[in-house]
Amino acid sequence: MRLDILTIFPEMFEGAFSLSIIKRAQTKGLVDIHIANIRDYATNKHKRVDDYPYGGGSGMVMMIEPIALCIEHLQSKTSYDEIIFMSPDGKLLDQKAANNLSTCRNLMILCGHYKGIDERIREKYITREISIGNYVLSGGELAAAVLTDSIIRLIPGVLNDETSALSDSFQDDMISAPVYTRPADYKGMKVPEILLSGNDKEIYQWRQNKALERTKARRPDLFIED
Repeated sequence: MRLDILTIFPEMFEGAFSLSIIKRAQTKGLVDIHIANIRDYATNKHKRVDDYPYGGGSGMVMMIEPIALCIEHLQSKTSYDEIIFMSPDGKLLDQKAANNLSTCRNLMILCGHYKGIDERIREKYITREISIGNYVLSGGELAAAVLTDSIIRLIPGVLNDETSALSDSFQDDMISAPVYTRPADYKGMKVPEILLSGNDKEIYQWRQNKALERTKARRPDLFIED
């Protein structure tokens, strides 16, 4: 997969993309991440990318020209399955969306900032708008990093144990069952005996039951009873 991220703060991705699973995916050649600095496409003397909103009001708006030039330059070299804008009024990111996007070959993610981007960019270029929650961030960079992580970990070969992603919370519309590791007894706090039994069938059923219980108790909005 090729992933192009458009931003005015490229440095914000340096730490997030140089560690753990995302770094592993790049090292294995399973994903090719490029960070495009929108300021590089500004045509004015001071590389300005924002201006006051027409009609008045507070805040600044990202200008159409540098974003459009950046998008069109990338489109001249690559055909994108989706051009995504990280926006608080986009569709809320969920596991189903991450699964869908993980099958794409080329993705572009635009990070807004300030009061937002010129609406004409959304009308002409954006194919999908995504939000990571019902709150406002200073910019789209952190949201883009969250989206990127949720997608990349699903690409075959990224995780050492590919079945791990299939058992994540939300894959089956439930949150995960509790998990334990060594020691089996820590200061009297013991791991459930069933997990030490070696009976795969009973362990599977225990995990299903616990996942169902947790979903009903903690995320009833996800629970769909037959």
